[in-house]
Amino acid sequence: MENKTIAFIGGGNMARSLIGGLIADGFPADRIRVAEPDPEQRGNLSATFGVRVTGDNRDAVADADGVVLAVKPQVIRDVATELAPQLARTGAVVISIAAGIRESDLSRWLGDGLPVVRVMPNTPSLVQTGATALYANTATSTEQRSLAESLMRAVGLTCWLDDENQMNAVTAVSGSGPAYFFLLMESMEQAGADLGLPRETARLLTLQTALGAAKMALESAEDVATLRRQVTSPGGTTEQAIQAFEDGGLRELVEQALKAAADRAESLGDELGNQ
Repeated sequence: MENKTIAFIGGGNMARSLIGGLIADGFPADRIRVAEPDPEQRGNLSATFGVRVTGDNRDAVADADGVVLAVKPQVIRDVATELAPQLARTGAVVISIAAGIRESDLSRWLGDGLPVVRVMPNTPSLVQTGATALYANTATSTEQRSLAESLMRAVGLTCWLDDENQMNAVTAVSGSGPAYFFLLMESMEQAGADLGLPRETARLLTLQTALGAAKMALESAEDVATLRRQVTSPGGTTEQAIQAFEDGGLRELVEQALKAAADRAESLGDELGNQ
């Protein structure tokens, strides 16, 4: 991986997190190219990371082994068609982090036969604790899959999908998932304050509890249902709270929420693909 050159098209927050993760992981800064239209952003990227910056997309991808499309979904078609002739000559793997853009549409804009990896990261990638699913088309080699995986693993956990249709479920679970936990934490913080805790105390206890629960779940050999039962003593305070959640239909509500997110991901894919 360290002998490869990676070009980023777009230097926004997600690109910055990936660049920072790569460099922290030992990837040479001088092998990273970033195309960014904003001169101020270019200066900041160069000063912060020591990477080469340019305002020209084609200049950035000239000698790249991997090209990360980190632009807004609404402009990705124009970017792809601009770069298509050059990428057809180099055969660089195209890694798209644009939400909702299907591999088939991206391949159509780039020209059939190019290696394409579609990825769905989430916002905790900004603090190197992301969860990313990847899907590669059949033109992508084992080495190119490894390049894409190494890139995303620099900011968190990665997993591969064999069926791109599962990406809608990924969007619902992990792509949108941080917001669900933020909502729960927001609600717990408010409830703690309503019960008489100072607001800052309620906030800190809520956030540390969320962090601790996630860490326990990741490191334990038990599944989350078992962990929940282990901390729910019969007749105790936790049991009363869990029963209130169950009586309120929390499981059904979560299922409805994730289905709504997955359905919207599918419709967005239709809309964006028909640009």
